[in-house]
Amino acid sequence: SNFVAGGMIFPNPMGGHSDSLVYPWTRDNFGPLWIPAKGSTIALNYHTYLKYEHAVNAYEGHELTRELGPEGERFYVDGQPATSYTFALDYYWMMGDNRHNSWDSRYWGFVPETHVVGKPVFIFWSMDSFKSGIDKIRSERLFTVVHGDGKPRSYLIPFLAFVAAYYAWEWFRKRKKS
Repeated sequence: SNFVAGGMIFPNPMGGHSDSLVYPWTRDNFGPLWIPAKGSTIALNYHTYLKYEHAVNAYEGHELTRELGPEGERFYVDGQPATSYTFALDYYWMMGDNRHNSWDSRYWGFVPETHVVGKPVFIFWSMDSFKSGIDKIRSERLFTVVHGDGKPRSYLIPFLAFVAAYYAWEWFRKRKKS
């Protein structure tokens, strides 16, 4: 799955080459991106340092540093030389619902599981990006309550009945006043 800790997000949908020189990363188009999972290990190099330094320093309680010297590039974890790093936490990628105007993980990086609070309660709107036209709307998920038994319970019909009753009430009220 592309949206779980330790998985890949934004894999190259065309397959093949994903070199950043050929396909440069921007705030809108980037990846593939590996999401750290608890117990997973990365080799420390220039690219992994840029992607994961903030998570290690801000959330893992360690200090990951990089030094350039005559021998080349060296990495240190808490002042000790290191060639790899093993993550202690699961991380998530958070994406805003307004893709072009959201300050989300594209700007502030990965979110550790310890910082995820709350739970989903309600699905207001759901669309299938692989379909087109009216088929994109997943009507079986509209106004659906998210709960533990795994069976979706939609409140679309009661909602539509409420909206119809409200407009009927307003119509009669305005008619009575005039």
